[in-house]
Amino acid sequence: MANLLPFGLLCILCAAIAWIDLRDGIIPDWLNLAVATLGLFRIMITGDLTAAFEALGEGIVIGGIFWLMRRLYFAYRGIQGLGLGDVKFLAAAGIWAGIPGIPMVLLIGTVTALACAGVMQLSGRALTGQTSLSFGPFLAGGLVVTAAFQQLGF
Repeated sequence: MANLLPFGLLCILCAAIAWIDLRDGIIPDWLNLAVATLGLFRIMITGDLTAAFEALGEGIVIGGIFWLMRRLYFAYRGIQGLGLGDVKFLAAAGIWAGIPGIPMVLLIGTVTALACAGVMQLSGRALTGQTSLSFGPFLAGGLVVTAAFQQLGF
């Protein structure tokens, strides 16, 4: 029961992230910070301070890995493939899902983004290698589903 309120607030924050990223193509830093802070708060009310520090460390490591991947992709292709807001969101998501949960967040996010791109292509919209698609809504959905599964013990 103690996790129900933080999970509900996470859903609201993720809905706001999805809406703003779809509308403006950006994930505001304050929303990423809110997701991270809420995740730490959830751990602190259900665990101990050590667990919160471990989760913060995991979030930092995940953010660092995706920041590095973003830089390497830019060096290779000359275009940004992943927005900095997405990298920050993945760091905040790491606090919620931990390192073991990030592959599920990414799997759900990428599969739903690919399905969306497929529907766009089938509807007649031309998609090229330069077409931009906001990834934040798909990552937010992936985090909500992953957090729900983790709360149910999966």
